[in-house]
Amino acid sequence: MSQSSNILLLYPHQLYPVDDLPEDVDQVFVIEDPLLFGRDTQYPLYLHKQKLVLHRASMRRYVEEVLWPAGYQVEYIEFHHMIESGDIVNKLTHAARVEYFDPTDDVLQRRLQESLSALEHQPEVRHLESPNFYLSRDEAKNFFQNKNKANFTDFYRWQRERFNVLINPTTYRPLGGKLSFDTENRKRLPKNHTLPGFPVYGSNKFVDEAREYITKHFPDNPGSMEDFPWPTSHEEAITWLEDFLENRLDNFGPYEDAIDGEAPWVYHSAISPMLNIGLLKPQDVINRALARNERKEVPMASLEGFVRQVLGWREYVRAIYLEKHVSMRTKNIFNHQRQLTNDWYYGTTGIPPVDDAIKKSLDRGYAHHIERLMILGNMMFLCEFHPDEVYRWFMEMYVDAYDWVMVPNVYGMSQYADGGSMTTKPYISSSNYILSMSHYNRDVWCDVWDGLYWGFVAKHRDMFSKNQRTRVIAQQLDRLKEERLRIITYRASDFIKEKTSDPSQNTEE
Repeated sequence: MSQSSNILLLYPHQLYPVDDLPEDVDQVFVIEDPLLFGRDTQYPLYLHKQKLVLHRASMRRYVEEVLWPAGYQVEYIEFHHMIESGDIVNKLTHAARVEYFDPTDDVLQRRLQESLSALEHQPEVRHLESPNFYLSRDEAKNFFQNKNKANFTDFYRWQRERFNVLINPTTYRPLGGKLSFDTENRKRLPKNHTLPGFPVYGSNKFVDEAREYITKHFPDNPGSMEDFPWPTSHEEAITWLEDFLENRLDNFGPYEDAIDGEAPWVYHSAISPMLNIGLLKPQDVINRALARNERKEVPMASLEGFVRQVLGWREYVRAIYLEKHVSMRTKNIFNHQRQLTNDWYYGTTGIPPVDDAIKKSLDRGYAHHIERLMILGNMMFLCEFHPDEVYRWFMEMYVDAYDWVMVPNVYGMSQYADGGSMTTKPYISSSNYILSMSHYNRDVWCDVWDGLYWGFVAKHRDMFSKNQRTRVIAQQLDRLKEERLRIITYRASDFIKEKTSDPSQNTEE
């Protein structure tokens, strides 16, 4: 490498179009960072095999079909040639300039900064804004300045108005008369409902090579690689998005929260894996959804619901991460300590909605937001698993999982571990919610679920009584029949003994 070399670092989640890459780059390092492949010595994870296949296949394809044709000189660095993220600087000792995009990952960012600053020869370092979001890093963080509560509604309104999405040009009010149609997104699927098909990209030379690579290096990781559906190029990702816009968007809104024990997608777009690695851009996603509405009108509950996920929630979660990730991930206000058993990795808990969601996750590395929040996160919270255990599980099981995604969604939302920086109450429910959104039959599993739920309410009665939004739940506890409460408590206690692990009881003989 010559003294004048200008180096660009690209990571597995930064497969951006050439137009987003900086000019005057002599060489690109495409890096299978151990942190993002689960082989970091400080933060090891057993990532889902489909996530690893997606990373490997999309990275190799990106080099061959995007970087090389654009004339870039590329060095591809496999994870086993590094011990940790900072090791990359060993290849930068004679670089004149080093550029890298904001990784939206606190550990990776910190390691890069520390390692680059420790170089004896100091290159010019350029930290580039990520093109993967609407907001710059500073814009996202500045929204929360002088705000005690990170209110999503305020953030979402700001996003809609600022970027002029679904805003009436005359009145400057939201199209459709209100900001959110969330209350219209809560229907369950009709019985015997036929869902539309879903695109599957299957095998190509990049996916086939990636399967062999993952089989060799990650044989014990969770998940199946057999039915790999995910796009691995920008063109495939756009085709996947357009298929959703044409065939599922219209019904997305009403059935956004619907639960189906077998269907992995229902009417969801499942674009998050591609968005999170740069194969799709959020601005393009929104523009294409609005263009579809221009061609053929989309019901507002569906169009707004989709916009809310991409322009609202995704940007909000990233902003929360940038502002609060340290305080979030270091709190455990309920002092939950239990640990997951293997049942939670195999789908053998005996709770049908939970097991179905786990098995779908194993098959595809995907579950939609209600399955994650109101089935899996809900049950894990009621079982009082340590938030770090829950974070690890979600990081390991989902193709779209990254630190910026899972810290807010686990510690802030589903496990309420920081006491409510994102929400005013824990997102928990009895089995009634699951029954209302699905076609599961009421059975003994409902007693287990309800025993855990009412047990938690009883244990934290003061918290529920003092919160205006949850006071009624404490009152409902008083109206439960003594016989039912006694029996569901037995059921819940047995489940805890069989399907969770208590570290305080794990003593060596």
